[in-house]
Amino acid sequence: MSTEQLLKTPLHALHLELGARMVPFAGYDMPVQYPLGVMKEHQHTRDQAGLFDVSHMGQIRLSGADAAKALETLVPVDIIDLPVGMQRYAMFTNEQGGILDDLMVANLGNDELFLVVNAACKEQDLAHLRSHIGSRCTIEPLFEARALLALQGPAAVTVLARLAPDVAKMTFMQFQRVTLLGMDCLVSRSGYTGEDGFEISVPAADAQKLARALLAEPEVAAIGLGARDSLRLEAGLCLYGHDMNTETTPIEASLLWAISKVRRAEGARAGGFPGAETVFAQQQGGVKRKRVGLLPQERTPVREGAEIVNDAGEMIGIVCSGGFGPTLGGPLAMGYLDSAYIALETPVWAIVRGKKVPLLVSKMPFVAQRYYRG
Repeated sequence: MSTEQLLKTPLHALHLELGARMVPFAGYDMPVQYPLGVMKEHQHTRDQAGLFDVSHMGQIRLSGADAAKALETLVPVDIIDLPVGMQRYAMFTNEQGGILDDLMVANLGNDELFLVVNAACKEQDLAHLRSHIGSRCTIEPLFEARALLALQGPAAVTVLARLAPDVAKMTFMQFQRVTLLGMDCLVSRSGYTGEDGFEISVPAADAQKLARALLAEPEVAAIGLGARDSLRLEAGLCLYGHDMNTETTPIEASLLWAISKVRRAEGARAGGFPGAETVFAQQQGGVKRKRVGLLPQERTPVREGAEIVNDAGEMIGIVCSGGFGPTLGGPLAMGYLDSAYIALETPVWAIVRGKKVPLLVSKMPFVAQRYYRG
């Protein structure tokens, strides 16, 4: 796809002004890094506050008295009892239990739900919603109407509280309407870096004004997709299309924690989502492969797609995400391994340019998460 054909977020001109190196991502022309560089951008987010443009993500509003019940038929998550002012991580599953996409769902109150889905999946997610529950609730895509900014890092709360003091009272996964510089925003205390921070949905026309105001604060730097990826990898967080897909179930992806207890096999509202039988069978009987953390025992980075072998040289898995962790101070990866090899500290090897690189199965996150839980 040529640069001319790529979509642009409302902050595109600002990225160019800031000297960003732009790359195609999910059909958009997106900043991968700024002059600061990926390593320093990563560390700045860990130490102070980073501002990310995530406007390529899909924002969707569901409304109507039946919206929560309707959405619950598509995800293995408790939506009916999601409190007003809270959000929850969810997954769309298919009839085989595979993951169509992962998303965030917030309860705005007044029979309104607010969804944020992945950029590459947003059109198919919208079609999926309309096809399955379009007759039960109003489905309103906000793809062009709203932008999305992520302010992440330990100083994020200090910075945002200068514009709206009440955000300091929010805790992890809380979600509320907030007025910032006179703009009607939707703010969650959450993010994709493992750090405390906020995600801010803002009218597209106002996005640049808000971004400039935040970047004017001394603690804030613009951060690109490169550091976003290394930050989420250190936090052990999945990237759709890499660490999970339609061929991967939540159990295989080590996401059982994201299936609400009330929706599990033994729960009061067990099942009722696509692929439930497969997921329950795997929950009770185990799986042949599972996503695990992997720590290379040499300085060689291990990248997505590298084969993983046992000491006999037999292929036992594949790397789904990998790179260098600036905070960790070394390479790190996630991969899918045959279940016989998933115990912590199990030695395995990745094949990198024809050579065997030793790995140890590791706990995740690789770097401690610092969400603010109050």
